[in-house]
Amino acid sequence: MSSSIGVNVTSKVFRLNQPGEISEITIEREVSEGEVVVEPEITSICHADLRYFTGQRRPEALAKKLPMALLHEGIGRVIESRADHLQVGQRVVIVPNLPGFVTRRITKEECCSVCRAGVGENYCLNGGFLASGIDGMAQSRLVVPHENVIPIPDNIPDEIAVLAELCSVSHQALEMVSGKLAAGSAVVFGDGPVGYLTAAMVHHCFGLGKDRLTVFGAIEDKLSNFDFANREMVQTFNFEQAEKVDIAIECTGGKFSESAINQAIDMLAPGGHLILMGVTEELVPINTRDILEKGITVHGSSRSTSHDFRQVIRAMESPDYQNTLRKIVPKSYEKVSTADQLAKVMESAAAHRSWEKTIIEFQW
Repeated sequence: MSSSIGVNVTSKVFRLNQPGEISEITIEREVSEGEVVVEPEITSICHADLRYFTGQRRPEALAKKLPMALLHEGIGRVIESRADHLQVGQRVVIVPNLPGFVTRRITKEECCSVCRAGVGENYCLNGGFLASGIDGMAQSRLVVPHENVIPIPDNIPDEIAVLAELCSVSHQALEMVSGKLAAGSAVVFGDGPVGYLTAAMVHHCFGLGKDRLTVFGAIEDKLSNFDFANREMVQTFNFEQAEKVDIAIECTGGKFSESAINQAIDMLAPGGHLILMGVTEELVPINTRDILEKGITVHGSSRSTSHDFRQVIRAMESPDYQNTLRKIVPKSYEKVSTADQLAKVMESAAAHRSWEKTIIEFQW
């Protein structure tokens, strides 16, 4: 049964006011029927958080979205519930995508043209996203619709569950080409966290082994972790003479996305699919001639839905998948109880880009 709760809940919020500056404020948040109050316990830092913190977003984006609490990858515990199926004390993963038809309690037909057309709830014109114009998980009481919290089974430990958001983004991208993956071949560009988790999903959830999955990287130490896939260094590989593949997934982002995208186009077979997952603030020149001549389909994907989270949580119950994911989990977490501590963790994460994820344990 839903617990008996008041109209409002008090939340301690660590807000980024401007690049490099985080302060603490207290906010009263309204709790409506069908919503859940979650205390974020463990979160991980995304490159998107670091772009806000370091001021690498476009000035107009910073002006529009700040001040704002960061962090959208995380798990927590239900503190209060106005949804019968979610109980106080439950450990849950938090879904940051907030489609308009969920937050407004209306039908998809009433929401917007995108929802009516069935394009995907992560593209809803009336939607929102935690830590992207809406306060994220750097707060003691997060109020979200019950659709945005998913119970975590007991056999999935915290250090695995906290990776669900990033894994869900990979799932969203890969499900678009699941038919091709069933019998085709794939390459992943990028030896960072996004590349690793995407390649791990291709292997564990879509069944591609070394005979059909190749990962391209630029740093040998990082690439060595991809022991479930064939591995190649981009500096020495001959892309023009390589065997053609059905699917190429770009997970580099930033200044390296230009070369990765064009190398992927070189490798794709006619009728192939190119998935772009890396984020860059700059325009990227790409080889449109070969896209046209080969009939390549280009997909963009950077967010996910509750459906993707549920599929990921189900997959994470596999011990083999858990063992693969553990390679990207640090040996210790960053403990945070004040705004200053969070700012120092963000500074350190920005200055020392580690292959492992930076994970925060909040001590409210």
